[in-house]
Amino acid sequence: MYDLIIRGGRLIDPETRLDAIGDVAIRNGAIMRVGGVAGPALREIDATGLVVAPGFIDIHAHGQSVPADRMQAFDGVTTTLECEVGSLPVAGWYDAQDSSGRVLNYGVSVGWVFARIAAMTGRTLEPSLSFMGRCMDDPRWVETVAGDAELEDILSRVRRGLDEGGLGIGIPNAYVPGAGVKEISRICSLAAEYDVPTYTHVAYASNIDPRSSIEAYTRLIGYAGSTGARMHICHFNSTSLMDVERAADLVRTAQAQGLKVTVEAYPYGVASTVIGAPFFADPAFPERTGRGYDALQRLDDGRRIGSRAELLQARAERPENLVLWHFLDVEGDARHRDLLDVSVLYPGGIIASDAMPWTLPDGTVYGGDAWPLPADAVSHPRSSGTFARFLRVYMRERGMLSLMEAMAKCSWLPATIVAPAAPAMRRKGRLQEGCDADLCVFDDRTIGDRADFAALNLPSEGVRHLLVNGQPVIDDGTLRRDAAPGRPVRGRRH
Repeated sequence: MYDLIIRGGRLIDPETRLDAIGDVAIRNGAIMRVGGVAGPALREIDATGLVVAPGFIDIHAHGQSVPADRMQAFDGVTTTLECEVGSLPVAGWYDAQDSSGRVLNYGVSVGWVFARIAAMTGRTLEPSLSFMGRCMDDPRWVETVAGDAELEDILSRVRRGLDEGGLGIGIPNAYVPGAGVKEISRICSLAAEYDVPTYTHVAYASNIDPRSSIEAYTRLIGYAGSTGARMHICHFNSTSLMDVERAADLVRTAQAQGLKVTVEAYPYGVASTVIGAPFFADPAFPERTGRGYDALQRLDDGRRIGSRAELLQARAERPENLVLWHFLDVEGDARHRDLLDVSVLYPGGIIASDAMPWTLPDGTVYGGDAWPLPADAVSHPRSSGTFARFLRVYMRERGMLSLMEAMAKCSWLPATIVAPAAPAMRRKGRLQEGCDADLCVFDDRTIGDRADFAALNLPSEGVRHLLVNGQPVIDDGTLRRDAAPGRPVRGRRH
């Protein structure tokens, strides 16, 4: 007796290239049979006319809460990982998530930034993203090169995080302009020693030298070559800006030489981060990015920043407040759309959302149980629509890649990036017998994002069923509010 049989869907497995009409049988959270399935089940789902694919794996998601999980579920996501920034202490982060009743599978990398904060300011760490934002009131960890003793303290804390099950090391270098190359190289060598990925926000996002994006990408490739580390590049689109074509050339050459460099992107020309990010305060910000201060939009009230003086005042008041950064005009400028395409469609690159937490007008993160989310809970639309938008725009409307290619970017390829750190990922991102029953059943004719910059918190459409560890989270298009089947994904050292 099976727990569930999905009947008559279009089965897609990106690793084996399976593309056939058939059935999937599930028992005890695992896929037992793929193809023609005979025998009884406690329940059956008719998937006629629908795609049955591995659930999407988002390795760059900052929400990490039940409300964030629910929105991402409608985007087809079954595993959501905080890898770019990470956290510390890692054990404390997992303990907090384990007790919260997570909807999706979850995991975290080791937060190098957190280790730096502790070593250089003495603050007691809190395993949350908002902690990093609040600590921007102390410039020591942001602007200062670590001394010898501080560096050894940082390395010790990062090593402890890997031993506690971190999924690699998060290196948001752009937020720490004071970090020296010697320090980053030591962090990368530690990652190589453990054979785990680094997840890197490159040091600079700028169209002009010195400190250009091209300098940052050349430096990252140098780290990969000189240390042997696995270097994953976060949000290729928003850190390359107008120079993404040259950046892509550099990455392509590095990969051809056998260096372990991978990339991700999201299908928007608008980024989001804290207003306290140091690169916004650079007096040359407009010249470096090709956009004025009005490219920055406050998330709490929707207002555009009018000047550098206004930016500095807002940073001083609440450096952790979120802003949108309109770095490309994808809708109004064909050249900008072409640049975004380079990052999103990069061969072998993956889709990752950089999903932000859902925040209320007072700047606090929403962690309640309401569904739909409160009308005043806001975030970047990528927090609910990244994968659905990618499928709608690039696969269905513009026909720039096949369903098989799209599913690889959303599920199998993300799993391969994290797998060196977490063997459990070898059972995800695949529609194969013995793999985890994390499955997305969707209508490829209707899947698409609904959230935009006028309506920020609308869930995506087109996902008919979503299973996490064999348990329904979305059932015939409706959220199961009692569903909490998410399980931790931990590094192999745990």
